[in-house]
Amino acid sequence: MSVIRLENVRKEYGELTALDGVDLSVKSGEVYGFLGPNGAGKSTTINVILDFARPTAGTATVFGMDATEESQAIRERIGVLPEGLDLYGRLTARQHLEFVRESKGVPSDAIDFEAIVERVGIPDAIDRKVGGFSKGMQQRLALGAALIGDPELIILDEPSSGLDPEGVRTMREIILEEVDRGATVFFSSHILDQVEAVCDRVGILRDGELVAQGPINELQSSMGGDSVLEIETNGSQSGAISAVESVAGVSSVTTNNGTVTVRCSPPAKIDVLNTIQEAGATVEDFSLDEQSLESLFMSYTDDESAAKTEVRA
Repeated sequence: MSVIRLENVRKEYGELTALDGVDLSVKSGEVYGFLGPNGAGKSTTINVILDFARPTAGTATVFGMDATEESQAIRERIGVLPEGLDLYGRLTARQHLEFVRESKGVPSDAIDFEAIVERVGIPDAIDRKVGGFSKGMQQRLALGAALIGDPELIILDEPSSGLDPEGVRTMREIILEEVDRGATVFFSSHILDQVEAVCDRVGILRDGELVAQGPINELQSSMGGDSVLEIETNGSQSGAISAVESVAGVSSVTTNNGTVTVRCSPPAKIDVLNTIQEAGATVEDFSLDEQSLESLFMSYTDDESAAKTEVRA
């Protein structure tokens, strides 16, 4: 089931086309990473999903409901951390959380504000005015607010902005915990290693067009980016080498002083390791060098001739 679905969405601002025929789907229970350079249309896409902007053409649905016609019912079931959120300096953290609780219609006895601020890492600041918060503390509070009511869908727009490494780790743990609870997460970011660490699938937007969508490893494979496995082995290598050479997706195999180096497509990595073991050699250790999400991102956003890629999974 698709929690978010955009079909041929176009958004124009006068003569400017911000989105051009975007087809996007986010599955229930997944973490979907939404990538693109500045000005690609990521914020416009999120605004269409939230009914902050109406599409010029096409349709957007959330939970199967029309994002334009049923926006209020949708918002009751989602949590949002927008980019560049301005908090009210004269209000305390508790007052901010109370405001969100009331706006979502969540019963007061169903919320433990102390537990929320503990979870996001600002337990001693709940009754302090937000005007004295650092940028990272404000971002943690905003993340806590997005979690109120156990939303079914969480939309995070640049959630690591202003966070120190500890805050980023906390944010990542919370995302995974929410997915374990059953939530779906839509994660827009330009911090590629954060996306790679938590996302099941990604979509890459360029100049208002979704040029790629699918699992990271399958998009890597579709771009022809080989993985290079360096495998330290014990035992006879002769049978293992010939067996690995016959594995689908393997392009080359070399050996040097007990180390087997295999160049292969990303999906073939596990088959290579299993084949070596089955051929009688023991895998002592291995290292992996493969096309990173950064290089994949650059392939799609820098190459004007790159075709759209949709990997079904």
